[in-house]
Amino acid sequence: MSALPTFGQRVAGPPPLPAQAGEEAGMQPRAEQGLTHASAMAEMRTLCLTRMDPMAVASTPPDRLALEVEKLIADIATERRIQMNGREQRSLAAELVHDMLGLGPLETLLQDDLIADIMVNGPHRIFIEKRGKVEMSPVRFRDAAHLSNICQRIAAGVGRRIDESSPMVDARLKDGSRVNIVFPPLALDGPYMSIRKFSKKSIDFAKLIEFGAMTPPVARVLEIAGRCRLNIIISGGTGSGKTTLLNALSRMIDPGERIVTVEDAAELQLQQPHVVRLETRPPSLEGRGEITQRDLMRNALRMRPDRVIIGEVRASEAFDMLQAMNTGHDGSMSTIHSNTTRDALTRIENMVQMGSMGLPSRAIRTQIAGAVHLIIQAERQRDGGRRVTQVSEVCGMEGDVIIMNDIFQLENLGTGPDGRLRNVYRVSRARPGFHSRLQYFGLERAWAAAMEDAER
Repeated sequence: MSALPTFGQRVAGPPPLPAQAGEEAGMQPRAEQGLTHASAMAEMRTLCLTRMDPMAVASTPPDRLALEVEKLIADIATERRIQMNGREQRSLAAELVHDMLGLGPLETLLQDDLIADIMVNGPHRIFIEKRGKVEMSPVRFRDAAHLSNICQRIAAGVGRRIDESSPMVDARLKDGSRVNIVFPPLALDGPYMSIRKFSKKSIDFAKLIEFGAMTPPVARVLEIAGRCRLNIIISGGTGSGKTTLLNALSRMIDPGERIVTVEDAAELQLQQPHVVRLETRPPSLEGRGEITQRDLMRNALRMRPDRVIIGEVRASEAFDMLQAMNTGHDGSMSTIHSNTTRDALTRIENMVQMGSMGLPSRAIRTQIAGAVHLIIQAERQRDGGRRVTQVSEVCGMEGDVIIMNDIFQLENLGTGPDGRLRNVYRVSRARPGFHSRLQYFGLERAWAAAMEDAER
C-alpha cells in the first residue's frame, strides 16, 4: 500500500478493543451486542472514510482503489469485530469508490447500455427507461444528503452551483450524458435529477432497421435525402429518437464538407473529419456571460460552413436556421419538439415570431416553404418502440397555406402476439418537388426504386 500511505493508519480517537481484552472483560463481539446490519455498514463506511487521504484517493485508478478499500474494510472489520463476508466487503468497497469518484449508486445504471434515461425522484425513488419502457429501479441513495452531495459534485464539475439560492442547473457528465437537477425548495421530495444517457455506440440506418424503427425502403429514401443535400427537420416528442435519427442521417454527409454544429448540450456524434462543434453557455452566478443558440447561429454563418446542424431548435434561433437553409447552406438539419409534421411547421413559425415580431405570418411561411424540403416525424409508441411515423415533403405555398405531401405515413394494424405493434407504411408516389435535385446528384433512379420497394 505504498501508493496510499494513509490507508489503514489509525485516526485520533479511542483505540479498537483487542479480542483477548474484550473476552477477558466478559464483553461480547459487536455483532452479538444487537448491532444491526445497517448500523454495522454505516459504521464501517464512516471508519473507512476517516482513514482515507482525499489526495491519495483522487490520484489512484478506480480498479486499484477498489482493491485498497476492500483491504482496508477487511482490516477494520477484524479490528472492530464486525462480521462481514467477502461479498459484503466487495459491495461496500464498490459503493465507497463510486461515492468518492463517481455518482454513487447511479454508477451501475450508467454502465448499463440498455438504460436510456435515469430519473431520480428523491433519494428512494429512482426510475429508468429500458427498451422504451419506464420502470422503477431497486437502486437507492442512503438519504437526501447523500443525493445532494452527488448533485453538487455534478454541478461543480461544470463550474455551476446548486443550492437553495440557485435551485436548477443543466450539466453534462464526462461521457456526454445530459443532466438536469432541481433542488428544494422547488423540489418537494428531495433533489430531483434527470439523466439522458449519451450513447457510446453510433447507430446507423442498418441498426435502426434492426430495431424496427423503419423499413429498408424508408431507410433508403432517407439516405438519399441526406446525400442529395435536402434541408431536413426531424420532429418528435421527448425520447422519441430524434437525435439518434439525426446522427444516422449525418453519416450520409460527404467527408469533404465543412460542418458547423450548434447545440444546447453536445450530443451529436458526427464521423466526418471537418466538424466545428459549438455549444451554448449558461449565465454565470451573477447572471452575465450567457451565450444562446441564436448567438452561435449568427456566428456559425460567418465560419464558412457547407452545412449547419442545430441539435434542437427551441426559440428565436429558428429564424437564423431558415436564413442558413435559404442562403446556400443546403443539407442543413435540425430537430424540433412537435406531434406531427404539420405541427412542426406551426412551431417553427411561432418561434420565428418570438424573435422577429415585425414579420407577417405569410412572409414567415414563405421563408419556411423555401427553406425546408423534408420533415421526418419520430414517435415512441405504446409498446416502447421508437419508429418513424411520417415523412412529409414541404411542396410550397398555396395562398397563405404551406402545402405538404406525406411521402410515408405509418398505419397501425393492431398488436401482435408478442405484444409489439404491427404497422405498415402508406406510400405516396407523387413526384417530389425536389426531383431536379435528385437528378442533379444522379439519385432519381435510386429514389424511384426505393419508392417501388416501399409499395410492395
